[in-house]
Amino acid sequence: MTDVIDDRDIERALVVMAHPDDVDFGSAGTVAVWTDRGIEVTYLMVTDGDAGGFDDGMTRQEMAALRREEQRAAAKAVGVTDVRFLGYPDGRVEATLELRRDIARVIRQVRPDRVLMPSPERNYERIHPSHPDHRAVGSAALDAVYPDARNPYAFPELREEGLEAWTVREVWLNGGPVADHYVDVTEVFGRKLTALRSHASQVAHVPDLEGMLRGWMGANARAAGLPEGHLAEGYHVVSTA
Repeated sequence: MTDVIDDRDIERALVVMAHPDDVDFGSAGTVAVWTDRGIEVTYLMVTDGDAGGFDDGMTRQEMAALRREEQRAAAKAVGVTDVRFLGYPDGRVEATLELRRDIARVIRQVRPDRVLMPSPERNYERIHPSHPDHRAVGSAALDAVYPDARNPYAFPELREEGLEAWTVREVWLNGGPVADHYVDVTEVFGRKLTALRSHASQVAHVPDLEGMLRGWMGANARAAGLPEGHLAEGYHVVSTA
């Protein structure tokens, strides 16, 4: 099991996700804990979520604009104000050199100690976290952390932009087949729920969103050995220093 860096030693964190709402389903509680502890958190969404939703009367451009606004509102609920979008096409993300460069650029801009991202591995126990966009973003983001962002000679155009190399100390993978670290988010569950409900275009049809979340997160808490009634989010933590 990897030793996890104490939050008191983390100044900045970057969350890289495929779609608006990904961070809120899996990690909004964790982000709320971090911001409450004074960690500065930035969100990077690779797509605008233009292939999401259920409204045939809305154009894909309108859906993308709506989902960007929903994500900004959700971020605000957990203390995040810096929300960035790369604008890749939803449902067609691949772990290309271009995507690695674009993520490495933001890593060098933000200079985070910790990066949270989707797992690049498929989870056969729960298929939904293993959307191909999620796995592609996880693969590209992990490569952007190591070796791209820290290698001053990778993507020389980034140095030409004035962005010097940066070494991320730790990566947190979400949604994969392995979890070896859990965050107790019981006290901030209400904020997580508010964040997720901000994505009305995606979750308004869910009959018992709170119950669904409590089911998942209660199982995480039990796996973490927390007392009955607690809620947790789980990760595979990787040292990348």
